[in-house]
Amino acid sequence: MPSPQSMPGGAWRMVAAMVLSGTIGWFVVTSGQPPLDVVFFRCIFGGAALLGTLTLQRGWVRMSRVQLGWLALGGLTLVLNWLALFSAYAYSGIAIATVVYHTQPFFLLLLTSAMQREPFPFARLPWLVLAFAGVMLITGLEHGATGAAMLAGIGLALLAALLYAVTTMATRRLQAIPPGQIAGLQMVLGVVMLAPLAHPAVGSFNTGTWAALLALGLIHTGVMYTLLYGAFQRLSVVSIATLSFVYPLVAITIDVMVFGVVLGPLQVAGMLLVLLGVVANQLGWSLPWRRRAQG
Repeated sequence: MPSPQSMPGGAWRMVAAMVLSGTIGWFVVTSGQPPLDVVFFRCIFGGAALLGTLTLQRGWVRMSRVQLGWLALGGLTLVLNWLALFSAYAYSGIAIATVVYHTQPFFLLLLTSAMQREPFPFARLPWLVLAFAGVMLITGLEHGATGAAMLAGIGLALLAALLYAVTTMATRRLQAIPPGQIAGLQMVLGVVMLAPLAHPAVGSFNTGTWAALLALGLIHTGVMYTLLYGAFQRLSVVSIATLSFVYPLVAITIDVMVFGVVLGPLQVAGMLLVLLGVVANQLGWSLPWRRRAQG
């Protein structure tokens, strides 16, 4: 079977998925519903779209117990990741939560090193420090101006990043399974998980609420996760992490232009440091003194 690096079509799938991802916060806020109910309806509508399409295409593939285990792990962490990230929006705003959430490549790097028993690439440590220095600037810790809400939002976004890294690792273990089958079954798991907890006031939903929830299920799940998991199966970890920067750029643009969010200078500086640190890490940049030492 071709390796992810040799399979074509991954880049455009990843970019398209990240553009859609960048608009998720907009629809979550527009729905006006609690994160738990939003994720519940996203799983219902998304699962129906994914599995319905898969059935019409007769694309089902038999899965082994090991594959089902990886799928279940990815589904559990995916749903919990959504809950954490959507909750973070209410505390720190879409832009800040999204940028902090983008520390997930570092969690992916740490998890890969730990689980595959590979030595940690210490050459990348400066970029890790730079990214988390950016997180500190965003929170306001450097001048004691941090509020409880901001800290809660940052913490939830970091938790979501860790969970997303686990989802990425688990999904990459399912190379031979159609993306729609993976994501659709994970949505079924999400419905089962959340059904006892979700209590949506459906009678109070207006047209805008239903439109936002349907979009999150059909477009941001049915379409987006087919693209995203297809990209995961075709791209290397480095390519996945690098192309994912389309996501925060779109999210920041929406937060500023649609919701009129005004970011302070230190927050902007912190966000730039996070993005710089992750880009430098994924592109394998070396610091000047390391290049001189190696030369």
